[in-house]
Amino acid sequence: MDIGPLKIEKDHQRFRQIVKGRIRKDLRRFLTRGELIGKEGKHLVSIPVPGIELPHFRYGDNNDQGVGQGDGDAGQAVDGAGVGPGGTEPGRHLLEVEISLEELADILGEELQLPRIEPKGQHNITAVKERYSSIRQTGPESLRHFKRTFRRALRRLIMSGVYDPDNPRIIFERSDKLYRSWKPIRKPQSNAVIVYMMDVSGSMGHEQKELVRLEAFWIDAWLRRNYDGIESRYIVHDVRAQEVDRETFFHLREDGGTKISSAFRCCQELLDKHYAASEWNIYLFHFSDGDNSSEADSRECCQILREALLPVSNQFGYCQVASAYGSGHFINVLREQLGTAENVVTSRVNTKDDIYDSIKAFFAKGR
Repeated sequence: MDIGPLKIEKDHQRFRQIVKGRIRKDLRRFLTRGELIGKEGKHLVSIPVPGIELPHFRYGDNNDQGVGQGDGDAGQAVDGAGVGPGGTEPGRHLLEVEISLEELADILGEELQLPRIEPKGQHNITAVKERYSSIRQTGPESLRHFKRTFRRALRRLIMSGVYDPDNPRIIFERSDKLYRSWKPIRKPQSNAVIVYMMDVSGSMGHEQKELVRLEAFWIDAWLRRNYDGIESRYIVHDVRAQEVDRETFFHLREDGGTKISSAFRCCQELLDKHYAASEWNIYLFHFSDGDNSSEADSRECCQILREALLPVSNQFGYCQVASAYGSGHFINVLREQLGTAENVVTSRVNTKDDIYDSIKAFFAKGR
């Protein structure tokens, strides 16, 4: 019996477990690696994992001679050598592995001990999906179940006494062929919308935007692991607010002042128009450096949250990033005015290292 493929599969699974172990070990560091976002595919993200040696074949007689492109003598110079003195330390081996966003989110949840989210309200929309879960004797050739067809034909030849082990030819008859069949499955689908809001006034520079970008990536990863259908909407503001696309959200910068209530009003209009609380799980996240135009506007923000946004939301998260120009006062207003609200969570992110604790704070309640 050929066990080669089974052994390869077993080795592959063991390798995947090693990779996941390395990611868990250095999760805090991976959370801060902005290049991961750039390597994100539709369902996969590439992660450089150090220190994993892969077995490989090396051809040649290992006599330490030759220059890699034909015959050569020991000590012979190689054309195109690099500039500068050679190093004396061994290189650090980095292996890029692809891991699904779902696996990455699972690791995040396990390490941060995040409870799975229980969707709220009348949010379930029934989706009909086709699942190949049965076998039938008719169907298109593209759906023929080869293994079962082969086994059926082999059984027939052995029972009829015509099978020759020395000449093991298997000829299919029409009665041997079996085909995959499907049936519709009605599956509840939980929908959620994430509304990201951010201050893009002059005090929010590139460093602050990078912190927001990293935080939003992990927020997305965890919520998409908990819901079948996710929509993301983006609102930027200075003294006025507007909805924008994702690319604009992370790169737009204005020179004006800051009026946070404009973003909350824009968010309220967006939810009223497109996302009924009875059908959607709603997550709101606002990012700023804590600066606002006035105490009066901060009080208005709390009023909008209390009366319009919090009653329809699973959670409102406020993430305050450090800035040399922002006052950093808005987080104190929220904690004083709405600190007892169950679905309000605030966090400070002064450096990339704080993202780990911020994500845990946002989702520790499993809302």
